[in-house]
Amino acid sequence: MTTRQRRIVFLGTHGQHNIGDELLLETFLTRLGTEHHYVVNSYDPAFTRTQLAGRFDVTVIDTAADRTRLLRALVGCDALCFGGGSIIKELNAGTGRNRYSTLLMILAIVTFTRRVARKPIAMLNVGVGPVRTPRGLRLSRMILSQVDELTVRDERSLALCRSIGVEPRPATDAVFSVDAKSLLGDGQDSSRTEQAASHGSPAPVRVALNLNFDVENPANWELFLSRLAQALESLDARHPIELHALPMQTGFKQHDDAEVLAGFAARVPSIAFVQHELSTPRDAARVIQKCDIVVSERLHAIVMASILGVPPFALVYDVKVGELAAMLRLAHWSVDINEPFDAAELTEKLAHLIRERASVAKQVAETSANLRREACDNFDRARRWIAGLGEPRPRRRAPAERSGGQR
Repeated sequence: MTTRQRRIVFLGTHGQHNIGDELLLETFLTRLGTEHHYVVNSYDPAFTRTQLAGRFDVTVIDTAADRTRLLRALVGCDALCFGGGSIIKELNAGTGRNRYSTLLMILAIVTFTRRVARKPIAMLNVGVGPVRTPRGLRLSRMILSQVDELTVRDERSLALCRSIGVEPRPATDAVFSVDAKSLLGDGQDSSRTEQAASHGSPAPVRVALNLNFDVENPANWELFLSRLAQALESLDARHPIELHALPMQTGFKQHDDAEVLAGFAARVPSIAFVQHELSTPRDAARVIQKCDIVVSERLHAIVMASILGVPPFALVYDVKVGELAAMLRLAHWSVDINEPFDAAELTEKLAHLIRERASVAKQVAETSANLRREACDNFDRARRWIAGLGEPRPRRRAPAERSGGQR
């Protein structure tokens, strides 16, 4: 579908050197249409301009410094769009920020766009939650009741929206619309082959490992790392493994993935540990594709693994990863890292995944193929919404305020 060029303000957490967020940005701009002019925010405008150069008609503004430019862009645009990610949420203690800071910021932007700029608003394939307090629920309702086109990426987001009187459309994560060849980039073979043994010795099992410091329960972080190290050392004693660092965020914040993975390597000195410097989604996809399994906290590392047919094991650090694990039927291949768990049990689960990796790879590839069709359908609808901008349409009416918290 082609439409006349629209001016779209597209907001998200861009320029934080988070590979998942940068992949979301590229996916949305591609799928919504390269014919449009986009105004994109970024915490590192030079990085984002380089990332998008030559592929999109885009103006990049500084998230922190260009507040006035953002307001002008909202007044002059055809629509405001938030694409993917956990948009509506209370922040956990591990971030070191006020619980409501994201909700208050988005409420200000949405209210200005609706009441002052008088422009339509879309939130597409977003995550909603965790939101656990009465104040957080009120702020969430105030935001979402002003949105014209709202789709959410998982069942828990859908249920939370309904509990506060907002009815979104179900969707899935936008990255599922990307196929393996596109993830890997030009000239890369998307097929997978098993690593051969040499000199009669078993070849090490290649395990891509991602760790993310921002867990819901920081008090359990040290225990989690200790027991993960125990589990991997026990696994290595049964059959040699080779750990491949998969830092999905390098830079921008303290305790980024690269720093955490480097520190973790010192906990498992007997295990071969290969460090990788990743800067693009293609870099991450190519590391994942060469590994036998992926053990990850980050949601988009798990999504990419499933698209590439690599069995993922989910380290569930927040609700969105738990929802993804359920969607991919990975309940057995996951562990909640916010609570104490038994290292020996984790060893058994990982050993089982390695033994069953061919069948699990087939399962996640089939599931991700179904999700790809769903994600493409989501984008078809989004493009139709963009094509209809400026045409008369019924306004979404905010439902009556409900008393109490989430049901």
